[in-house]
Amino acid sequence: MNLKQLIPTRSAWAHLRFVFSVFLLPVYLFAFSQAHDVHVGSAILVFFIWHLLAFPASNGYNSYFDRDEESIALLAKPPEVDISLYYFSILLEVVAFLLGFLISWEFAFAVLLYGIMSKLYSHSATRLKKYPIISFLTVFFFQGAFIYYTTYSALNGSSLFGHWDVDFIVAGAICSCLIGASYPLTQIYQHAEDSRRGDRTISLLLGYKGSFIFSGVLFALGIALSFYYWRMQGMMLNFYFFLLCALPIFLFFNYWFYKVGQSTKNADYKNAMRMNFLSSACMLLYFGGLAIFG
Repeated sequence: MNLKQLIPTRSAWAHLRFVFSVFLLPVYLFAFSQAHDVHVGSAILVFFIWHLLAFPASNGYNSYFDRDEESIALLAKPPEVDISLYYFSILLEVVAFLLGFLISWEFAFAVLLYGIMSKLYSHSATRLKKYPIISFLTVFFFQGAFIYYTTYSALNGSSLFGHWDVDFIVAGAICSCLIGASYPLTQIYQHAEDSRRGDRTISLLLGYKGSFIFSGVLFALGIALSFYYWRMQGMMLNFYFFLLCALPIFLFFNYWFYKVGQSTKNADYKNAMRMNFLSSACMLLYFGGLAIFG
């Protein structure tokens, strides 16, 4: 490696997909809304570490080993990857890990663990992505509950090991259900390329119809857990607001399911991105509202 390889090319910047971090922002906002006595500096730093360092690094590392030739999330025509993407993604993870110590050693090692799981998920030597159940559970936990638990603890200035009550556990489970519900639908247009590469994704395992049913069940479970959570909190207006924000997602989900039932050609990149952006916008509205007014 030479220093020039640490300088990201235009292709590397594209594959980091910083905008993709927006899809994971609702988890941060939920944790922010539920934490107490949040210090502004810590909130900004935690956001910066996750969304501008750790998540883009994970995206880039995954892209480097996938070497996709067809559409991927936010890149309809992904440019060819180069070695700068590999080294720069690792550099971002190192910076994220070191900055994590400014929050706490627990948060720093949480960032490190997230990076390790990202590598196990993507690297050709381990490639958890090849195994449908393991890959799903990895994303389900580490992009959902894990991010909520570690972010909440960091923002709250408390130990991750000190407050495992029912509210805390259920809130993380809500995040995992919402992340898990979207996961198969982000793979549904990549069946051909995943098959060629030998990645047996959860969407491939379930098929087109099964992917929608599985996602619908997880989203329904997320709604049920939200009802339970806000009832425990005595704040049912927050649940009704969730239902209102989820309505556009429900309508487009059923419309897209119907179209795919007519022809699997409709399980394409364009509709998947519409689903992603719509669900992200609705959940940002909901969790952003909680963060501001909750």
